[in-house]
Amino acid sequence: MHAATFFDGVGWREGVVELVDGRVRLSDGHPDADLPRLDGVVLGGFTDHHVHLQLVDHAQLSGSRLGRVVDLGGNPGVLRRLARGGIKNAPATRDSGTFSIPYPYPHPHPHAHALVVEFAGAFVAAPGGYPSDREWAPEGSVREVADERAAADAVAEMADAGASCLKVTSNSTAGPVFSDDLFRTIVGLAASRSLPVVAHAEGPGEAQRVIALGAARLAHAPFTERLDDEEIARQAASASWISTLAIHDGPARAIAIDNVRRFHAAGGTVLYGTDLGNGPMPNDLNAREIAALREAGLHSDALLHALAPMDPLAPSATLLFLPGASPPTADPLAARPLIPADLKV
Repeated sequence: MHAATFFDGVGWREGVVELVDGRVRLSDGHPDADLPRLDGVVLGGFTDHHVHLQLVDHAQLSGSRLGRVVDLGGNPGVLRRLARGGIKNAPATRDSGTFSIPYPYPHPHPHAHALVVEFAGAFVAAPGGYPSDREWAPEGSVREVADERAAADAVAEMADAGASCLKVTSNSTAGPVFSDDLFRTIVGLAASRSLPVVAHAEGPGEAQRVIALGAARLAHAPFTERLDDEEIARQAASASWISTLAIHDGPARAIAIDNVRRFHAAGGTVLYGTDLGNGPMPNDLNAREIAALREAGLHSDALLHALAPMDPLAPSATLLFLPGASPPTADPLAARPLIPADLKV
């Protein structure tokens, strides 16, 4: 049993770590003064708010530092099976929004790493709109919506599949986009099923338009153009942005980082996301994405909030350990699983 400092997703607290049935567990409460102290800090697995599980070998997520992923576009039937435990080569779980994956190395305890999967289901797009013509789009991953009736059907299908949000595309550089009226209608239909709209906004004016029409979140921090400060303030007050900064190079990267820097300074909520599946990248924390967020001004606790660690007090939590770290020096990239050997005096 050791005293430990841990991050609960909001701030730093004190607790106790101990071995329970061979597994390291964290409990809340003020530790006794005579307890030995863990040399480092503890947190839960991080969240990648933008992934595409059908575009990666999800077996490679084994042993990653991720505790939760949000899939923002795929076949809803496949994603539902993944979220229920139907991942290949992994044991099924109850319909709890998790799937279990084996570690690629000898596991420090006999329990599998439980990764929480949330998903949007299919991309909802205008007829002929992005990404309906993309070869990479998995079969059954796009719903082309021409009118309110089709929109209602698509929303109902995603809600019934277990989606936690609705992905709507608005990429004017790659095809047709929804009219203002139909986009607003989709937002309203989604709200009636408690599904916030996450929008892919690309092209001049699209990031501004979709938020004005009611989208709750941007799937990518705006990268087409620099938003003016008034627009930044409006969006900071009403929406959140998923970063995905590392997918860009050149001017688009500079524009996105500048927008995120001012959005964060204005009090906006920035969420870590990589667009996993969009080109080569690690199936784990992405060091390039972390570096870009730091370049945009997210450091220390602000960076941890963007990474949205899982509750480390949850019985099924995967506990991460930052050896030798303190709250001011905690570096997410230094995190590794907390194992029984860490508790040896």
